[in-house]
Amino acid sequence: MESTRQQKINALLQQDLGVIFQLESRNVLGSGAMITVTKVRVSKDLTTAHVFLSLFATNDKEALMKVIKKKQVVFRTMLAKKVRHQLRTVPELLFQLDDSLDYAENIDKLLKDV
Repeated sequence: MESTRQQKINALLQQDLGVIFQLESRNVLGSGAMITVTKVRVSKDLTTAHVFLSLFATNDKEALMKVIKKKQVVFRTMLAKKVRHQLRTVPELLFQLDDSLDYAENIDKLLKDV
């Protein structure tokens, strides 16, 4: 169970990372894909944050995730500039693909076929 502090930091990181991906992803990644931060889970000691991303308007999601993971330091630096007055240290970002929307879309498609 997450503490209140963890929940607040999750919300803060999700909001700020969402803005970063919305404004800077084209410059950093060089792709026109739409990236949405669906969920953030920070560890109890606040050193790592699992960031779940949904990717749209891209043909190869796995390749884009590899590029995002390579540019993790760049995104962490941008995040540090945004949250420097709220957090003492910025957690390490671990990006993961959130395929829950694809799964739900597949379920809807299967239900319509029946």
